Amino acid sequence: MKRYIKIIDQISIKVGKSFAWCIVILCLGTCYEVIMAYVFNKPTLWNFDFSLQMYGAIFMMAGAFTLATEAHVRGDVFYRLMKPVKQAKLDLLLYIIFFFPGVLALTFYGFDYAASAWKVKETSWNSPAQIQIYMAKSLIPLAGFFLTLQGISEVMKCLLCIREEKWVERETVSLETEQILINKSNK
Repeated sequence: MKRYIKIIDQISIKVGKSFAWCIVILCLGTCYEVIMAYVFNKPTLWNFDFSLQMYGAIFMMAGAFTLATEAHVRGDVFYRLMKPVKQAKLDLLLYIIFFFPGVLALTFYGFDYAASAWKVKETSWNSPAQIQIYMAKSLIPLAGFFLTLQGISEVMKCLLCIREEKWVERETVSLETEQILINKSNK
């Protein structure tokens, strides 16, 4: 079980870090648009749709990364006061009731949505450039697939916590400033 958790967490982190590079592409596209519009007075037709697709790719493909690194938003008011076993039981219940039904719906319906977009070679109706969006829609079921894998990993973490009465150590990819300051003050 721990081996599966480690493998899936590493995959989620690598996918998230890979798609984080879309931010650089997004920034370059925006800079290009600003230069074309304000320096050369020739704005592009495609940049708006391009920016939406890059942002959508970042948002969708970062979900499993966010879950694997516990970077998601959580209502910690009561949760942080609970013992790890109670936290794990609550998380397990919430994964079963809310997470998996939503993510599996995203995956299966997203597959149909992407397949129909590929069938008609769907283009954007938002701009006169009519750029192709069927490839970007393929990220919907892919994001759902990675979220499902990461969700299984999270459920396994809950089960291990219930059994061992402590959380499985997570891979740290970044720390909040608050945590860095706490770590420095404890030395």
